[in-house]
Amino acid sequence: MKLSNDASAVLETSMRQNKISAEVCRELEELVAMMPDDKKVIYQNVESNPVGDLFRYSVHIRIQHLLTFTTFLLLAFTGLPIYYNEAFWAVPFNSVLGGLEVTRVIHRTLALTFVVAMVYHGLTLLFGTMRKISAGKFDIRQTIIPLWKDARDFSADMAYFAGKRDNRPDMDKFMYKQKIHYFAAAFGNTVMVVSGSSFLFPEFWNSILPAAYASHWQEMMRLSHPHEALLALLVIAFWHWYNVHLAPGRFPMQWTYLTGKLTREHQIEEHFLEYLRNLVELPEERRYMRENLIEKGLAVSHPVQNSVFENYRKAVGANDETVTRPLPEET
Repeated sequence: MKLSNDASAVLETSMRQNKISAEVCRELEELVAMMPDDKKVIYQNVESNPVGDLFRYSVHIRIQHLLTFTTFLLLAFTGLPIYYNEAFWAVPFNSVLGGLEVTRVIHRTLALTFVVAMVYHGLTLLFGTMRKISAGKFDIRQTIIPLWKDARDFSADMAYFAGKRDNRPDMDKFMYKQKIHYFAAAFGNTVMVVSGSSFLFPEFWNSILPAAYASHWQEMMRLSHPHEALLALLVIAFWHWYNVHLAPGRFPMQWTYLTGKLTREHQIEEHFLEYLRNLVELPEERRYMRENLIEKGLAVSHPVQNSVFENYRKAVGANDETVTRPLPEET
């Protein structure tokens, strides 16, 4: 496989951060040389456990996700009957819960849990980033922060779906679509928290806003709170759930939010750069890929030279002499 510039850069960084030996570097070089350029051939011929093969999310992220999506749904199903309290469907719903006032108490309690989950998420990102920086393993390409590469990936992915490219672009741990999901949710959550706080603490907002604008602010918040909730509910139901759980290859459910693991097929198809990191970090994954390529007759018999490996060996002071092992014969 001939590596793209992005793939070479990720491999170089990962090898340096993990301080691999020259021997492991040569093993990686041989494995990458064996891999065909057509990634579809690779990910369509690997074993994938539906509950996940490769680690992706920590237990903290999984807990935050469970808290956020459960409280969000409950907030929507209690908040909308409060706003439309005279509607024919809202009256019996509020009655079942004990009346409109009880529904309000439940809604506010859930809102507090929602805010706690957001703060928990922010602290996890902050301290997790600090820990990686101190360990010398921070790589902005692995974060959810939008980069110029995401725009290039979007353009290349559209070209692939239009039939103008043979392969999808080499995307990282978080692809452009996931970053859009994340920041759309972050914006919506912020709107909900700010607008909700204006109902609970009107005196605070009146004290910090100019008197001429305070009433307009409250009116804008009164309108934005239920409409943002309805918009978010529709986005979650028809966009997020489809892309994550209902799309072909994911149906009926992707288990990542429970197990913290992603399937090997999905990793190679949509997060190939992260899969290269897996090959650097996991000896068992290197063994699996090598054996699978040979067993399926997919190993390329004419190695492609990727200078990133030679450069790494020179950087760690390894012998500059090229050590080439014969590739196993195709079966």
